[in-house]
Order: sequence, then C-alpha cells, then structure tokens
Amino acid sequence: MTTPDINTVREYLLTLQSSICLSIEQVDGKAQFIKDEWQREQGAGGGISCVLKDGDVFEQAGINFSHIYGNELPASATAHRPELAGRDFQAMGVSLVIHPNNPHIPTSHANIRFFIASKDGADPVWWFGGGFDLTPYYGYDEDCVHWHTVAHEACKSFGEDVYPRYKKWCDEYFYIKHRDEQRGIGGLFFDDLNAGGFDNCFNFIQSVGNHYLNAYLPIVMRRKDAVFTAAEKDFQLYRRGRYVEFNLVYDRGTLFGLQTGGRTESILMSLPPVVHFRYNWTPAPGSREAKLYEKYLKPRDWLGD
Repeated sequence: MTTPDINTVREYLLTLQSSICLSIEQVDGKAQFIKDEWQREQGAGGGISCVLKDGDVFEQAGINFSHIYGNELPASATAHRPELAGRDFQAMGVSLVIHPNNPHIPTSHANIRFFIASKDGADPVWWFGGGFDLTPYYGYDEDCVHWHTVAHEACKSFGEDVYPRYKKWCDEYFYIKHRDEQRGIGGLFFDDLNAGGFDNCFNFIQSVGNHYLNAYLPIVMRRKDAVFTAAEKDFQLYRRGRYVEFNLVYDRGTLFGLQTGGRTESILMSLPPVVHFRYNWTPAPGSREAKLYEKYLKPRDWLGD
C-alpha cells in the first residue's frame, strides 16, 4: 500500500475544477464564473468557490474546491467511525451542482473528495469518496442510457463489479425517504474507498472526475435549444424543491461542512436560485410529468434494459 500523497490530490482537484469551469463557460457562451477565494473562519483551511449565474444555458452553476484541516472532527464524522476521535484531520474535495435554464436539461451533481486523519504513533486513516448523479425533469431514455454508459466506462478498467455496486449505492443514497422518491436517475456513489492502496484509489477517482463532462455535456447539447412551455418551466421549479429537501436533510457533505465551521455561502451554493413549493400537488394522469415519477424516478438497470 502506497503512502497517501495529499499534495498530488490537491493539485488534481484544482485542475479538475478549472477544466470543468472552462467547459461550462464555453457551452453557455454568455456568462462566466466568478472566482471567490475564501478562508475558513473556524479553524484552518479554505477554498475557491466558482459560481456562474444567469447564463444562456445555465441558470446557475457552482463548482467548489475546499481544503480544510483541524484537530477535532465533528459528530457527523465520528458517529460511524469512533476510531477517528482525537485525530488531526484534513478534508479536501471538489463539489459541483449545475442548474440549467431549460427544463429539458437535467440538473447534474458531481463530487470528488479525500479525507485523512492522523495520530502520533498510528497509521493514518484515509479514504476517497464521490461520484456523479443526474436529476431530470423530463425523461429521455437516450439521455439516461448515455449517462449510465459513461458511468460504466469510468469504472470498467477497475473491475466489472464496480459499476453495479456504485450504481446501486447511488440509488440508495439519493433517495428522499420522507417522499418515498428517488432524487433522479442516479449514476455513481462511493465512500470510504481505500481498498487496493492509494495509487489504485486515486486513479479511480480521477477516472470518475474526468468522465463527468463526457456524461453531462452531450445531454446538454442535445436539449439546450428545445422549446419549452411556461408549464414545463413551472414543473422544473417545483421539482427543484426536492433537490433542496435532500441537500438540507440528508446530504453528508452539507452536514459535514456546516458542522466543521465551513463557509456557509460555499456549502449552500448547490441550492437552486428559484424554487416553487406547492401544497399536496400531484401530476395529471398520463402526463409527461406523471411519467417522470412512474418510469424515471425508479431504480432501474438502464444498460441492461
């Protein structure tokens, strides 16, 4: 097992953030990212938040790099890993959420993170986590198949069992329990990854990070000029409410960031700028909105089917 190389991970994450920002700007053609460097108020570390707003294609896109460290972990980290108590820690990652203007373009999310905890006289405890997932408002089979095909390609050189395991984990994680709904069509999700040594794990998370744009941008290009109605836009804003509910109630990254005294503006930049909430609303039977619930917001083998 090789020794974790924190500086190499940091360099890759910063490069990933820059390359995704550049590609999103090129696709949008109008708006540019505002780069906001910040320092952590409680403890050490900081990050770079890049936010694009009011573009032609994207209503808002947030791509955040953070690197924080300290000598005491929050409850969200030690509750399931009591062996971490009393250790110094470093946590770094890139997290992004992209909210499009057109309701026929899905919202997408990706995250790559690294964690290491050290203690004198003991081996460091470290792992990677992350993945990417897709949240459509109007379902298209070809988009779902493409998304999962690229997710499979990101995993295939690391073992044929990797994609189905992390696809299943993604379906289970991005589940809104109080609604009994999936957040979207899933993708990949993994955590506590350290099997096979540092080099193998680092190569895997680079593959996931480098495949994100290949998964998302072809869908964006296919749908960005689609005509949509005011009713379809309203449905998009209603469904964004589910995104808000998941991020504030269940998302581990949100909880970890808030509990470690992270920068609130950067943590919550994943939230969409405009959301509509309705009381006890249901879609009309037989509508495309109803089909989203009936067909697309269900765990499904998009490659096998």
